[in-house]
Amino acid sequence: MSVIQPSQPSAILLISCPDRTGLVAAVTNFIFNHGGNILALDQHVDQEEGAFFMRVEWTLESFNVPKEAISAQFEAEVAASLGMRFELHFSDHIERMAVFVSKQGHCLYDLLSRWQSGEWHVHIPIIISNHRDLEPVAKQFGVEFRYFAVNKDNKREVEEKQLALLSVVKPDFIVLARYMQIVSAEFVAHFPNRLINIHHSFLPAFIGAKPYHAAYGRGVKIIGATSHYVTAELDAGPIIEQDVIRVNHKDSVDELIRKGKDVEKTGAFARGAVSPAQASVGLQE
Repeated sequence: MSVIQPSQPSAILLISCPDRTGLVAAVTNFIFNHGGNILALDQHVDQEEGAFFMRVEWTLESFNVPKEAISAQFEAEVAASLGMRFELHFSDHIERMAVFVSKQGHCLYDLLSRWQSGEWHVHIPIIISNHRDLEPVAKQFGVEFRYFAVNKDNKREVEEKQLALLSVVKPDFIVLARYMQIVSAEFVAHFPNRLINIHHSFLPAFIGAKPYHAAYGRGVKIIGATSHYVTAELDAGPIIEQDVIRVNHKDSVDELIRKGKDVEKTGAFARGAVSPAQASVGLQE
């Protein structure tokens, strides 16, 4: 989900592979040899794992490989011999973002307003919820709303229905905007590196139904939020973005909750609810 689009369409490669010398040169030479001009490049080496990660974006205006042939050309010229896994994205592709919510609407309002104002280059085809509370918000913004009643006895059945719906909607990625349900490993497996969650940064220090109350009781001085990719292990996926705000003894529990919601939507959520193509390097781990 790109905020600022380049004047001309660009291509984006997300790459991961075992680390070795010459990887950056191999990728950049491929782009140079075919007439591309690099707009951005970010690379990282995990020295403990011996893993290389890279995100590179370049212009297509003078690139002499057709868009539909870039993936096969890169595989043949570079990726195959170096054991690279890669994804190819294009900046002029408007990505489809499905949104899951429950009762809390602060993150939903923020992302819908950013989308409607054109700040985010994305299409929101559907909002899915386990409560009807936010259905009027979806109608206000003209987005389809689908309600699924979830309980401990029908969770698997509901997820199958949700997956069937999503197979028709075909989102590029999904944002859990304060969706207060734990999605199953089977559900996550359908959207690897394409399922984004946001939660307060008290996890796992303050778990349970009232984390802000517990934090208030301990006298915390910093609260915040974390945006991360969802994996089968609860709240353990790669972190995309975090943000914090200071609080003090003058703040009541209600004030902590209010400030926490602000940082969720305007801090970690606004910067972290991004498509895989726009994510920082290193998230393919």
